[in-house]
Amino acid sequence: MIQQKVRVWTVRELMKFAIDHLEKLGFEETRLTVELLLSHALGCQRIQLYTSFDKPLTKEELARFRSLYERRLVHEPVQYIVGSSNFMGLQLRVDPAALIPRPETETLVEQVMLLCKESEENEEISIIELGSGSGNIAIALAKFVKNAAVVSVDNSPDAIELARENAVSCKVDSRIDFRLIDMFEPVDQLLLKRFDILVSNPPYISKEDWEGLSTEVKRYEPRSALTDFKDGYECHQRIIELAPYLLRNNGAVFVEVGYGQSKEVGTMMRKSGFSDVYSVPDLQGVQRVVKGTCPSNVRSFVNNN
Repeated sequence: MIQQKVRVWTVRELMKFAIDHLEKLGFEETRLTVELLLSHALGCQRIQLYTSFDKPLTKEELARFRSLYERRLVHEPVQYIVGSSNFMGLQLRVDPAALIPRPETETLVEQVMLLCKESEENEEISIIELGSGSGNIAIALAKFVKNAAVVSVDNSPDAIELARENAVSCKVDSRIDFRLIDMFEPVDQLLLKRFDILVSNPPYISKEDWEGLSTEVKRYEPRSALTDFKDGYECHQRIIELAPYLLRNNGAVFVEVGYGQSKEVGTMMRKSGFSDVYSVPDLQGVQRVVKGTCPSNVRSFVNNN
């Protein structure tokens, strides 16, 4: 009986096959995808793939890659497959409990950092974040703003657990207080303290625009973190309502917005008495961040605050 010879794949051959295959199927960023999946399967850095082009893969290595690759073929995001994502140079664990951090959100963090630079180095800056997600915003601020003290809230226990884990791995857990709070419920726990800055990347995709999102987003990422199931502005309105009660006089609000939303969110802020309202574009030229200075003529819910 003649035994059929089993093909032995090298790193180079497998990469070329997988990249070509994904391109034919219409996937984007095919080379990066294959690099991330294969380096994860082999337990090495991406650069090591190119220094080991002629390395033959074992059956076990090939099986690990095939398992990851098949998940990608059904449009599962690469970040969920490998279990991590980079945000502002920080490697964070990600899973379907929270959104995958986006590059455009780095613009939001950068704007908060610029304001923080104006304070005295020894003066604590208190920051409240509404919507922890994976913890990327709170962690980046705690990491890069040395005098920041951050409180970050989310209504998802799984997201809070993930964010806390990431804070520990980034060694900033002692400077972030993660709390399980729904901002649409009474927020008495937060009203015991006033903050200098409020920052949020809230759900801002409208119910109408939700239908046009990619399969990767709609099937795998948490829907409640993406859309308000309405016009896309419900969370922004709630943030604007809460800000005067959460912030000190002349505190700053920074919110991320979707394409074409900056004008409406800016108008909402001005109608609520906010001053110094302006928007900032991300690296793609989309007006991505709206900033406003909170009005100071609102009484606190808490006596003697």
